[in-house]
Amino acid sequence: MAQSSIGLQTGLALGRMEQRSLWRDAMRRLVRNRMALFGLTVAIILVITAVFGPMLTPYDFTATDLTITSQPPSFQHWLGTDPVGRDFLSRIMMGARTALLVAILTTFFSNTIGIVLGGLAAFRGGWVDISVMRLAEVFMAFPSLLLAAFVNASMKRPTAQIFGNLSQTTGMKWVADTTVIDMLVVFGALSIAAWPWAARLIRGQILSLREELYVTAAQAVGTTDWGILRRHLIPNALGPMIVRITIGFGGAMLAESSLSFLGIGVQPPAASWGKMINDALTGWRSYPHLVIVPGMVLAIVVFAFNMLGDGLNDALNPRSRGR
Repeated sequence: MAQSSIGLQTGLALGRMEQRSLWRDAMRRLVRNRMALFGLTVAIILVITAVFGPMLTPYDFTATDLTITSQPPSFQHWLGTDPVGRDFLSRIMMGARTALLVAILTTFFSNTIGIVLGGLAAFRGGWVDISVMRLAEVFMAFPSLLLAAFVNASMKRPTAQIFGNLSQTTGMKWVADTTVIDMLVVFGALSIAAWPWAARLIRGQILSLREELYVTAAQAVGTTDWGILRRHLIPNALGPMIVRITIGFGGAMLAESSLSFLGIGVQPPAASWGKMINDALTGWRSYPHLVIVPGMVLAIVVFAFNMLGDGLNDALNPRSRGR
């Protein structure tokens, strides 16, 4: 009995050492990947711009001046001005805040829902698994962008009414702010469209992990199903989820810009790269930079997050070790 206890403690200690070495090895592999470092650098710049945007922008991004509409780049306005005389560089920088905020909220909520439902489906099986997967298939039957657009267009007016009543009741005027409502509806719609993919991924990971010996040992000592799921299965399935979350950041930014481009996403006075492209389309032949600049910024950011996700996949994938 004592020998078994010592063996179990030794195995757990070796497992922890191996886990730490795997994460250190993953970090070394990530640092050696130049494209992943490029993606990480762009992500850091985006975060800094989004957080400190108001202190970094040369002008107020909402201030209009009809005497300088659609100006080309100059020393006063490095990227020119938009059709209503707003500084374009300032709006590009504040658009980073919109893109990052929507990406963070969408990724967090969609993956939280997916991890919980997918984890329960895989671990409990039976009718729980069938119900969750059939529900996920119903959502996945619709193209993600079209589903998000439908939810967004359908829920914006009711949400505005609810928050307007809440603002009158509580006296909190910021609750009825159009930017807050736009953000809430957009990340809610995108989360509804994205959670099934996270659920399917985590389900597949847990189905392969639940037969491991440490799960059997946890069951033998009386650990509850939720405890096994929270302490053992989900943490060990986080590697692929980290990759998906990183790549999902770029996808969420692209989806938000697409909704704003269609006129059902984040609208002025908030800055959105997609809305900026839409506003400049009518005069793009005369002022092509108003379309090219936000389009290029969006493309670079999405590409950077995809490269970072690929780098994390290579770093965390055990099959790629030793290459």
